Amino acid sequence: MKNIQLSNNINLINKKFKKNQYYHYLKTPNLSLVIPIINNKIIVVSQKRIPINKINYEFPCGNIEKNETPLITAKKELLEETGFESNKFIKVISFYTEPGRLTSKMNVFFSKELIKIGNPEKGIKIYLFNKKKIFELKKNNRFNNISHIAAFLFFLNQRIT
Repeated sequence: MKNIQLSNNINLINKKFKKNQYYHYLKTPNLSLVIPIINNKIIVVSQKRIPINKINYEFPCGNIEKNETPLITAKKELLEETGFESNKFIKVISFYTEPGRLTSKMNVFFSKELIKIGNPEKGIKIYLFNKKKIFELKKNNRFNNISHIAAFLFFLNQRIT
């Protein structure tokens, strides 16, 4: 097995699969995603995503750093990306984002008790949308991250709100 470090927390693994074949995948950090609701609206953020060269709409989300728990990361990302803070998070689901190519696991949280204490980080805009608007964004290829779509659909099915 060959391990090539691409960055601090991403490695390319080339694992021997058959006699003259290798299986290539990325060892990537786990993630935390938050579906935040305030005044019966869902907070969605937009930011430019370099790989697709588009502004994409999604939920606050980020890599779980070393020595962080999924909950600590959820709290941190909510604050950094929206300027909102909460002390009440409910775990919705965990799943692997792309188990054939990546090792990362997505941890999904919901939070309803939000307090505005700051502004989103540079390059991020926040919006308050209803469920219908999020489905419209998806239909128009503007809410495109499949992990966020799956988290949203599972969240709606759970009727947590």
